[in-house]
Amino acid sequence: MAGPEVVLEDRAAYDTLYRAESARVMRLCRLLLADREEAREVQQEVFLKLFEALKRQPGRDSWGAWLTRVAVNACHDRRRSGWWKRWRNSRELSEDTRFVSPEPSPEDAAIAGATRARIWASFRGLSARQREVFILRHLEGQTTDEVARALGMSAGSVKRHLFRAVRQLSPRTRAGVAPGR
Repeated sequence: MAGPEVVLEDRAAYDTLYRAESARVMRLCRLLLADREEAREVQQEVFLKLFEALKRQPGRDSWGAWLTRVAVNACHDRRRSGWWKRWRNSRELSEDTRFVSPEPSPEDAAIAGATRARIWASFRGLSARQREVFILRHLEGQTTDEVARALGMSAGSVKRHLFRAVRQLSPRTRAGVAPGR
């Protein structure tokens, strides 16, 4: 059995990682699940797994990629469950993520709301894998190789999913204009 000093070191490492990564993990879960409360629950699951993993692998250096993989897998599990599908089909998409200043004019608020609705509708039109790749590559800023490792895919598959996601999100493609014209 480990002594109390090991427990304190585990706790200090956990606290440091939590402060450094919790906001990023939460943002990732919110984008993948489109629901603040579901994302918060998954974030808690992820950091509970981190606490357990720190006991088993105290000297590990690269926890960021590990946390990303665990968060993506936890979101997959949440989306695959039967109750999640029934619940998601009975609700409107969550569009509470703010992309504008906190105090817009009424006109700006109306335009921003309509824009946000179009963005979310387009984003939700992507396959789950395309959303994951797009979020990790463009919003998290990971390299193609990092995304591939995090999702257990080849770099070519990441590029293919990313190409399709960007193409589908393009206003020209959605308007029926062939790409490159």
